[in-house]
Amino acid sequence: MRQSGIQGFGGFATQAIPAGTRIIEYAGERLTPAESEARYPDTLGERHHTFLFAIDDEVVVDAAVNGNEARFLNHSCAPNCDAVIDDGRIWIESIHDIEVGEELVYDYAYILEERHTPAAKKRFPCYCGAITCRGTILAKKR
Repeated sequence: MRQSGIQGFGGFATQAIPAGTRIIEYAGERLTPAESEARYPDTLGERHHTFLFAIDDEVVVDAAVNGNEARFLNHSCAPNCDAVIDDGRIWIESIHDIEVGEELVYDYAYILEERHTPAAKKRFPCYCGAITCRGTILAKKR
């Protein structure tokens, strides 16, 4: 863990990581969606920032409480990792070979039910700098 060029702290490979490697579990307190919304209300006009990760419609992991280093892995629109939910747990896995010193990043694909207006995108910015950057951590609307 060290300062990231993307944002804040980031996780960096200390050894070569082959594609398909399960790297770390995204750990933290397990909450209901209602508990997570009460703990971190989404305020219009303010930048969104939490360590929440939804497993399904009933369980949300809050990595700010009893979490680990996985909470510092940054978003990228050109990820080298993916978040995989397996048996009620969240794992960060490499999707291609990662070199020593490379930052570990995955696409947060944050789901926002409301329309993705410029104001909404501003609340959920992306700073990855990838050529394919969407400018937001929001998942693409389908």
